[in-house]
Amino acid sequence: MTSGSSYPATIAAAVEKEIVIKKSRFIARIEPVRSVSEAEAVIAGIRKRAWDAGHNCSAMITGLRGDQARSSDDGEPSGTAGVPMLEVLLRRELTDVVAVVTRYWGGVKLGAGGLVRAYSSAVSEALGGASLLRRESLTQVTIEVAHADAGRFDNLLREWVAQHGSTLGSPLYGATAVLEAWVPAEELDRLSADLAAASGGAVLPVFGGERIVDVPV
Repeated sequence: MTSGSSYPATIAAAVEKEIVIKKSRFIARIEPVRSVSEAEAVIAGIRKRAWDAGHNCSAMITGLRGDQARSSDDGEPSGTAGVPMLEVLLRRELTDVVAVVTRYWGGVKLGAGGLVRAYSSAVSEALGGASLLRRESLTQVTIEVAHADAGRFDNLLREWVAQHGSTLGSPLYGATAVLEAWVPAEELDRLSADLAAASGGAVLPVFGGERIVDVPV
C-alpha cells in the first residue's frame, strides 16, 4: 500500500454513522484494531448485537504496512458490499481498522450498483467523523533538566513537537526532570540547535532508539 518509511494511518477511536437509502438502514461502525483476531472479535460482537439485521458486511485491513486485507458480503450479492467497503479503506490509506455495515432492509431493492454505493458511502461518511493517527518511525530524545527549569522546557518541547511532526513522551521525575520526545530523524539536528539556543548550550539532548509512533493528524 505504501513504500519507504511512510506507513498507512489508522484511527484514534471507533466511529459510527447511519444512512438511510430507500428505507434501508445502513449502520457503519469502524473500529481501530491491532490484529485479524481482534477484528474478527469486533465483527462477531456486532453480529451478536445486530442479530435481527439482514446483513452485517465487513472489511478489515491490518498489519503495519496494511498488508492483510479481508472482506465479507455476508449474503449480499457477490462484490456489492465487502469489496466496496474495503476499497474505501484502501483509498484512505488506512490500516489496523475494521469496518462493519449493518443493513436493515427497507423493502425496496437497490440493485447491484445501488448496494455498492450504499455500502461504500456508509463507510466513507463514518470515516468523516474519525480522528486520524499517522504512523511515523521516530527517534527517542530525552533531555535532563533541573526541576526548577522543567516547566519552561516542557512548554518549549510542547510547542516544538507540534511544529515539527513529533510527539511528546512520558517525563520522569527523580533527582532531576527527564523530558522525552519522539522526533523524525531529519529534525534531530534542528531540535539540538533549538535546545542549545534556549539554554545557552547547557541542555544537550540524548538520542535513543527508534520505534513506530502514532501521531495525531
